[in-house]
Amino acid sequence: MRRACPSLQSTGRSGSSRCSGTMAGPASTDLGRALCVITGASRGFGRAIARDMSRLVKPGSALVLTARSAEDLRSLQVELAESEAGRAGLLLRCVAADLSRQDGLESIVRAAKEAFCEDMDHVVLVNNAASLGDVSRLASSFSDLTEVDSYLSLNVGSALCLTAAVLQAFPRRAGRRRCVVNVTSLCALQPFSSWVLYCTGKAAREMTFRVLAEEEPDLRVLNYSPGPLDTAMQAQARSTTADPGVRESFLDMFAGGRLLSCEASCAKLMTVLLEDRYTSGAHVDVYEL
Repeated sequence: MRRACPSLQSTGRSGSSRCSGTMAGPASTDLGRALCVITGASRGFGRAIARDMSRLVKPGSALVLTARSAEDLRSLQVELAESEAGRAGLLLRCVAADLSRQDGLESIVRAAKEAFCEDMDHVVLVNNAASLGDVSRLASSFSDLTEVDSYLSLNVGSALCLTAAVLQAFPRRAGRRRCVVNVTSLCALQPFSSWVLYCTGKAAREMTFRVLAEEEPDLRVLNYSPGPLDTAMQAQARSTTADPGVRESFLDMFAGGRLLSCEASCAKLMTVLLEDRYTSGAHVDVYEL
């Protein structure tokens, strides 16, 4: 029997038992005058987030865009600068950084501080950057501690440390909203053969943000699962996944045109953020929306 691939199905499960967010009144039409920090912004889903957020923030806002590729960031900066928001004065800061290095994290926080104005009323951090890891092997082959530590440092440790640093840089204050988005996956909830690094990283990372939601009641925390996206990472999964059932599921979805576009999934994420009715810390799957 063929196994379902990661992020193919809606889980219908919540990641937190916290009370819901704002329930009364219509959804907002914008994110306010905001500072938005987006990791993994140069390509795929992160690039779609940057485009959508640039259209949803008020004048006087700033986007801090970070990724490893300086060239891809520059092309995104040019694109957004020429957009309606860019022409209206949206501040754009691009930081080419390695999130697994302390100096990389510090450069992002420094850029965020420089871009921030005291009259900004919303700070949004989107932890989107992630790597697939080696899916060509089974769990029993991972005996090198350095290899595993390196993966978890980039995919778990960096998200925790960057989030903590941003929250310290922009502490709780009257009139200031703060929101943290973790881009997660069904792999945070279900195991998939030959995906031990990715599943472990996503599960640990999601629990990180569930704990954060418990500790910071004023903070809005969202674990958003965007579904199977038509990206370079998905192409890598189709070609290198060791488990034949999982690989075949990916190939079938691609052949059947069932992959989601980054733009379609991102539009649903923006709706969730604008409505602001999700349970803080919850796992929200694109197929539930």
